[in-house]
Amino acid sequence: MAKATKKQALGRGLSALLKDPDQDIRSAEDKNADKLVGHIVELELTAIEVNPFQPRTSFNEESLRELASSIKELGVIQPITVRKLDFNKYQLVSGERRYRASKLIGLGTIPAYIRIANDQESLEMALVENIQRQDLDPIEISLSYQRLIDEINLTQEQLSDRVGKNRSTIANYLRLLKLDPIIQTGMRDGFLTMGHGRALINVDDPQMQLDIYEKILERSLSVRDTEKLVREVNGTTPAKAAAKVEPMSRDLKKGVKEFSEYLGAKVDIKVAGKGKGKLIIPFNSEEDFNRIKKLIQGEA
Repeated sequence: MAKATKKQALGRGLSALLKDPDQDIRSAEDKNADKLVGHIVELELTAIEVNPFQPRTSFNEESLRELASSIKELGVIQPITVRKLDFNKYQLVSGERRYRASKLIGLGTIPAYIRIANDQESLEMALVENIQRQDLDPIEISLSYQRLIDEINLTQEQLSDRVGKNRSTIANYLRLLKLDPIIQTGMRDGFLTMGHGRALINVDDPQMQLDIYEKILERSLSVRDTEKLVREVNGTTPAKAAAKVEPMSRDLKKGVKEFSEYLGAKVDIKVAGKGKGKLIIPFNSEEDFNRIKKLIQGEA
C-alpha cells in the first residue's frame, strides 16, 4: 500500500509558484490565480492555521487516531480546503479532522484545494460544509443554522436554498435551541434524539422540561412515550368517555369503613352504574400484602 510518507505528486509546480514572493497571488485577478484557485496543491502543514470560524469544537480522539492510522497507510485521499491569507499562509475552511490526523502522525505536507475568500465567505463555507457532515448531533446542526442566520444575515428561506433543506426542517432544528441548556447537552451527548427534543419543546415550563428529561433517562422512554407524557402534562390527552359515578349509599360507606378497620388499611371504593364498582386495597410492602391476604382468607 502507498504510505503517506511518500510525497504525493499533486501540484508540484504550483507549490514552487507559491513559494515565490515575487509572484504572490492575493486575489482572483492576480497573474496565475487561475492556475492556483480550485487546484490541488501540496501545502506544508506549518503554513496552515485552524479556522476560527470552525463551528465544530470537539473531536473524538479515538476516531481521530483511526483516521490517522488510515492516512498513514493510504495517504490523505480527500484534500482539505484552505483559503489564502498571506504569502505562504493559509487558513482551514474544511477538513480539520484530516489536518489534525496528519499532524498526529507527523506528516510534513497535505493536499489542499486553495480558495481566495473573505472572512464572511470563509465562515459561510465552513458552516455549510459542517452541516453536510453525517456525524453531527442535532444541537450542532441547530447552532450552525443559527450562526448562518445571525452572522451571514440569511433568512430561513435563503438558508434553505444554501443548505438544500426544507424550511420546515430548518425551523424544527432552530426550535431545539429554546430547550434548557441541560437538555441540549443531553442531546449532544447522545442521551436524547431529535424526536425527544421536538416533543420537549412543546412544554413551556423549563422546570417541567427538566422533570420530563429526567423521566426519559430513568425509564428509557421512547419518543412516542415522551410525546404521550408531554400531552398529559399539557392536559391535551384525548379524554376518554368518563364513566358515570354513582353516589355512595350509606351501607357502602359503612362497609368501606369496616373493611378499613378490619384490614388495617385505608380501603377505597369506586362505584359505577347498576351497582357495579371496584374495591381498592392498598399495601405498603410484600409483607403487608401477605398480612392482608391472610386476613381476607381468614387465616389470621
